[in-house]
Amino acid sequence: MTIRIGIIGYGNLGRGIETAIANNKDMKLVAVFTRRNPNSIQLLTPTIPVVSASTVLEWKDKIDVLVLAGGSATDLPFQTPTYAEHFNVIDTFDTHKNIPMHLTTVDKIAKENHHLAIISIGWDPGVFSLFRLLGNVFLPKGNDYTFWGKGVSQGHSDAIRRIPGVKDAKQYTCPIQKALEAVRNGKSPVLTTREKHTRECFVVLKENADAAQIEKQIKNMPNYFDEYETTVHFISQEEFNKNHQGLAHGGFVFRTGTTGINKQHHQIMELQLTLDSNPEFTAHVAIAYARALMKLNKEGVTGCKTIFDIAPSYLSPVSKEELIKDLL
Repeated sequence: MTIRIGIIGYGNLGRGIETAIANNKDMKLVAVFTRRNPNSIQLLTPTIPVVSASTVLEWKDKIDVLVLAGGSATDLPFQTPTYAEHFNVIDTFDTHKNIPMHLTTVDKIAKENHHLAIISIGWDPGVFSLFRLLGNVFLPKGNDYTFWGKGVSQGHSDAIRRIPGVKDAKQYTCPIQKALEAVRNGKSPVLTTREKHTRECFVVLKENADAAQIEKQIKNMPNYFDEYETTVHFISQEEFNKNHQGLAHGGFVFRTGTTGINKQHHQIMELQLTLDSNPEFTAHVAIAYARALMKLNKEGVTGCKTIFDIAPSYLSPVSKEELIKDLL
């Protein structure tokens, strides 16, 4: 079975999805849909059509899964429920506090139209979320800690770029090393959000933009920057192009806890990701869940799911027997 994929959006994540499809033999990229002029976009696989997003409904019978590569700030809250009415969809919605509301909205529309959506797929939310769940059930007496970076947050960078007057921007999430090492050493500290990370922003302004007002908007942006110590640097386009083109990221998830009748044994679980390309890794996770989506959809499953709902064997292109033989 070849899974026919469509991509909505062709920024860093859209390009990552294109490469992920090329690395999975049971996948086929059918088309890329864009709000920009399609003639202005050159794909890595030039034989694939680039078409206007306004025509996507004309492709309903040609696409098995539509993967949404838009931003979480303003795109996906609208796009995911809209497209779930007509397609099976995957998104990478990463505004953690708003996931329950997003899930409820998409679930209703997908069920009404007999489609399946899997939302908030990537590495956090996504892979890290799954590890946090495992930590909580394996060590019920314990504490969770998540550290991101140092690296580029695509969602936060996108949120800055959408502020009027911003020409370009990159945001780096930086773990506070003292806090990270305290957790790794088993001290189980009580840490506020501000005590775990800082955020550093490099922003190119449009002509005549109000730097002070934009800095204020960034630092006070709910769900993105308001809970963090945030530094904003205004730089030239030349400096931005020279020093801020990478997309590396990563992070750590810890679960520290105790076991034993007297809680005398201290246990630490740790997962680390070191990513040379944040969007490409995110895309590969999304594509694996597109495969799971197709298997579930063939079983008649509809509505909206998260990473917590998907059995790991559904992610693989090989049979359950092969998985047990080779990986168990």
